[in-house]
Amino acid sequence: MSRAVVFIDGGSRGNPGLAGFGVRIEDENGSLVAELREAVGVATNNVAEYRGLLAALDYLVAHDYGSARIRSDSELLVRQMRGEYRVKNAGLKPLHDEARRLAARLDRVTFEHIRREANAEADRLANLAMDEAATLDPGT
Repeated sequence: MSRAVVFIDGGSRGNPGLAGFGVRIEDENGSLVAELREAVGVATNNVAEYRGLLAALDYLVAHDYGSARIRSDSELLVRQMRGEYRVKNAGLKPLHDEARRLAARLDRVTFEHIRREANAEADRLANLAMDEAATLDPGT
């Protein structure tokens, strides 16, 4: 089974507002494996971050990855997934629960908080998803 390094980012223009996520999945050597992005409608940045995490974990499970190092510039998401912070927001609880279920399907998952500058590619993908959604629905 393979090991992946995953960069995730979510954003919201307005918070809540038009939201989207971006995910960059690399192999252990830093080579690109996949890029994922999607607009998630009107949501908070934290919801968008979790939606990115869920998309990444879905991909890893579907492609039989054994382990992953998840990197995010969202300290809240990282600390919640590590169990260091409780999930108090009712809107995040089901997303967190689903992320825990998916992560448990892999042999090993670690979560690492990184600086925003180190997450530029996932940020670019999240912004691209939001840009595409705004073009499709200029009223948002």
